[in-house]
Amino acid sequence: MNLKNLFQDFNPSKFVVFTCLLIFTILFSLRLDNNIKWSYWFVFLPIWVWKVLVVIGAFIGGSVWFRNPLYRSETGSCNQFKAMVLSCGEHLALLMFELLVVVNLESGGHEWLLVFIPLFILSIFCIGACIWCVKNDRTCELELFCAVNILQFIFLALRLDNIIVWSWVIVFIPIWIIMCIAVIGVLYAVALAIIVLRSPDILSEQRRGNVSTAIGYSFLVIPLLVFEILLVNRLDHVNEFEFITVSIPLVISLVSLMCLSFGAKGGNCWWFGIRKDFCHFLLGVCPCLQEYGNISYSIQNNDNEPQPRIPDESRSNSNFGQTELKTKVKEKSDQSSSVVPVLSIEVPD
Repeated sequence: MNLKNLFQDFNPSKFVVFTCLLIFTILFSLRLDNNIKWSYWFVFLPIWVWKVLVVIGAFIGGSVWFRNPLYRSETGSCNQFKAMVLSCGEHLALLMFELLVVVNLESGGHEWLLVFIPLFILSIFCIGACIWCVKNDRTCELELFCAVNILQFIFLALRLDNIIVWSWVIVFIPIWIIMCIAVIGVLYAVALAIIVLRSPDILSEQRRGNVSTAIGYSFLVIPLLVFEILLVNRLDHVNEFEFITVSIPLVISLVSLMCLSFGAKGGNCWWFGIRKDFCHFLLGVCPCLQEYGNISYSIQNNDNEPQPRIPDESRSNSNFGQTELKTKVKEKSDQSSSVVPVLSIEVPD
């Protein structure tokens, strides 16, 4: 286990988001099953924590940006700051949608089409944001998710208002199309990992990387597909499972995403104004962690090979022997070496 390699590609933003979603999924499932009687304002507490961290991080990053004009001339700094502002605006629109959802769940006096209006606007905005991210070589996961699911959001709002009375299997058609593409991608990743494992010319690091990617995405996509199938059957009353049971595959997918965040790389250095990689920032704040970050452990099994015992006297004199050896090597290097003439031997044809 190498802690340095584990944390140097760690993406803290994704880890926080997926952790909050995991806790929210469990609380919301328990609330739907009436196992807990808490208010929806408290059930959505992990979501509020997520959004508060986003707003505070963007505010601190913006303050550092405007107070230090020299930072604006750094390479790629301007694009990263713009990406942070775009992400903060998207989270604010998402926060507005979540507030309306909680209000409607508590009172139940509004139409769901009105509740989904911020999400519709966000989805349209994310289409342009995806284009900007591609042009500037930035990742666009949240933007892509909202952009490709705009039709699904419309179907959900219409079905919740009973404007359309389709079966939930039909309502989730956009999700089935996206999941088919995701399953094809997983099959491609698994096939590529098998080919790389059987190729002798590939480095061991590349093999491990492809295998870990295939396993990670398999544990992400397959449980997510199972969750959607169980959810659709539960909403159509095909089965009578509790929501906490239905959400177990979703929990597995979220745990997989949390694990994948340790090798996700990327991230924006302007959140909270840290201006550096999170691992370097953490080591700077806590210097005592450097001792553990520079240590790697390897487990070897040498039970079958007897190890010779070293006498105590030789152990005590080991440093002296090394010093004497270095002295002899230095004396030999100082002596002038004899010059040997080069012989040229010609071989007749």
